[in-house]
Amino acid sequence: MSDSAARQEVAAVVVAAGKGLRVGGDLPKQYRRVGGRAVLTRTLAALADSPRIARIQPVIAPDAADFFSECVAELEPAHREKLAEPVPGGATRQQSVAAGLEGLARIGAPDLVLVHDAARPFVDEALIARAVAAGAEHGAAVPGVAVSDTIKLVEELSPGIGRVHETPAREALRAVQTPQSFRFGPLRDAHRRAVAEGRDGFTDDGALAEWAGLSVVVFEGDARNRKITQAADLIEADRAFSGQTFADGPPAISEGPMTTYVTRLGTGFDVHAFTEGDHVWLGGIRIPADRGVLAHSDGDVALHALTDALLGAIADGDIGTHFPPSDETWRGASSDRFLAHACSLVRAQGGKIDHLDITVLAEAPRIGAHREAIRARISEIAGVPLTAVSIKATTTEKLGFVGRAEGLAAQAAATVRLPEVEVDTGSETAERRS
Repeated sequence: MSDSAARQEVAAVVVAAGKGLRVGGDLPKQYRRVGGRAVLTRTLAALADSPRIARIQPVIAPDAADFFSECVAELEPAHREKLAEPVPGGATRQQSVAAGLEGLARIGAPDLVLVHDAARPFVDEALIARAVAAGAEHGAAVPGVAVSDTIKLVEELSPGIGRVHETPAREALRAVQTPQSFRFGPLRDAHRRAVAEGRDGFTDDGALAEWAGLSVVVFEGDARNRKITQAADLIEADRAFSGQTFADGPPAISEGPMTTYVTRLGTGFDVHAFTEGDHVWLGGIRIPADRGVLAHSDGDVALHALTDALLGAIADGDIGTHFPPSDETWRGASSDRFLAHACSLVRAQGGKIDHLDITVLAEAPRIGAHREAIRARISEIAGVPLTAVSIKATTTEKLGFVGRAEGLAAQAAATVRLPEVEVDTGSETAERRS
């Protein structure tokens, strides 16, 4: 990193407000999954992983908050810390970039800003480093790759037919990518001027900067930094990312089928007897009570049942398998550790947690006043949207040990999606849904 680049505070605007439906289906391409993770999740993680980028300003469609929350939930905590609250984008890319720039300005304008497409998940640290260095030195810089095909400039005669009037030399042509790098102030001013003058057709910030009179340079791009546009791009990206991590760098593009997913439902049940005490733990929340529970850990029946439900969904034993009560390590342990571990095992298999549902069976304590706090805590532990967590309570009409107020129990269900995996059985290949 050059001295000038090292002194610059760098932020990124990630443009994710488009509908992107050319890939097929009803879900915008940035929220489609490749290799088990959403395209936007991979893009945000790649940028957040860079030590050069201090902040990231996402720009999303106004109706995409839930999709965005799911993507963020899959990020590592250190990556989430770099994210600013998303701002709503506009009808065009130009409007969305402008919204992102104004969002950054409200929380503190950086020195440099990188503008990046959400649908380019293959961006790596080497390209980011070149973008930061070029932007710091020149003020406006875009990545470009050499063009291998011959390009013709044509005059359209009729739909689908055009007359060639120029063949530019390939050596002088570059296919422009993102992230594009700019000094923040001049780029924001250029966007404001374009709005004031009614210019709203720019599809590229480099072109807008040129129109505003800025000198724009082209630095070395990366042919692997492809944009997902068509269905074939999504298929190739899915194949490329399957079984690989960001640490491996952008993988080679290859042909192959899309990963398909199967929905799994797991259930769990836990019970603890009452003993002396003044509180119980339920769903990660400490609730005052006339008695406590007898348990090796903190006795949180809700989190224990939910942990077993997740482990059941991925067919990986139960809570006692992973945290045996005979091990003193877990005496008095906080049950959020158990749930977080189960969630990490789901994601390690390329899975996604869709919904978590818990029913507490108890005469007391009543959880009504604590319901939303419990939902929020489970959402935080599991890294899922609040809308994916349900907590209910019931009594047993004075029947059984619960009805006699001798203890409390919880049952839980967890719905997850896991990639289908083919297993070679020797004589034939069978499909194992795990």
